[in-house]
Amino acid sequence: MITPGLVDIQVNGFAGVDFNDAGLTPEALDDALEAMLASGVTTCLPTIITATPTELEARFAALDHSIAGSRLGPLMCPGYHLEGPFLNPMSGYSGCHPASAMTAADPGLVLSLEKVLTRPILLITLAPEVEGGLDFIKAMVTQDRLVSIGHSSIDFAGVGKAVAAGAQLSTHLGNGLPQVLPKLANPLFAQLAEDRLLATFIADGIHLPPPALKALIRAKGFERSALVTDATAAAAARPGDYDFAGMRIHRSADGSVGLPGLKGLAGSALRLDDAIRNLVHWRIATFEQAVQMASTRLLDVLEPVLRARSIALPEAEIEWSDTMALKRIRLGNKERTFN
Repeated sequence: MITPGLVDIQVNGFAGVDFNDAGLTPEALDDALEAMLASGVTTCLPTIITATPTELEARFAALDHSIAGSRLGPLMCPGYHLEGPFLNPMSGYSGCHPASAMTAADPGLVLSLEKVLTRPILLITLAPEVEGGLDFIKAMVTQDRLVSIGHSSIDFAGVGKAVAAGAQLSTHLGNGLPQVLPKLANPLFAQLAEDRLLATFIADGIHLPPPALKALIRAKGFERSALVTDATAAAAARPGDYDFAGMRIHRSADGSVGLPGLKGLAGSALRLDDAIRNLVHWRIATFEQAVQMASTRLLDVLEPVLRARSIALPEAEIEWSDTMALKRIRLGNKERTFN
């Protein structure tokens, strides 16, 4: 079967390489992107998480330099995802992001970070309830950027206001939330109920138990659901310790990734092709539906902001075996085959 290449709009690192490392090199980035290509991903938005403005500037500069100097970066990375620092700092919502670096929503910070980059910041995850959140969303829309709700305590009314302002997505829905929430009037139900939001999910069986993921996708609808990995350097890597945005994370044998000695998760070790196979094996989706959730669904939402910048993605396709294994990948004039 031939399908489009896969698209990952939330990936913090891969194959031992941390995209949030201010010391990132083109060579290390190419190693990570080659491993991502082997997982079917042909387009990605490298993701920088919450940090101080000085740290964000250094991390974006290293990432941008590495992409420009790499072989695969110009083909695979049309822009960036900034997850934070405009998130809810309360315990349970902040996740592994440093709450001390979270701030009011500031459009000026995005422009300041981007002005020295060769690629745009295309997607920003924020909690709309932070100071200036709704005005920030409106400003991002006028700048042809996508806004996603995440790490947020937003309620039903707040979701409606955020979508009216221009928010279009939910970041890793079902995660970035406290373990205890109001039974019905909570951020999860509020975003599930909003048909204008495209929800992204991490289908690793760790962030969301498969039966819960099944219920969430059924509630949201396949046409309003997409897959992301939230991958870290621990993805496509052995169990052990890895760097992530100034933190030391640990990948356990079961694939979970967290901060040693603390509860909670710190990104994932998920490959996007595994997420597709998981949905099929868990009887949540057909292979065709799962591929759509990892490719065309995300290409459709990216298309307007790419078009506004005259960014054209190279042609990409995957050939799959009958067992849903990758046989061949073509990205522009580059091709990889697998046994």
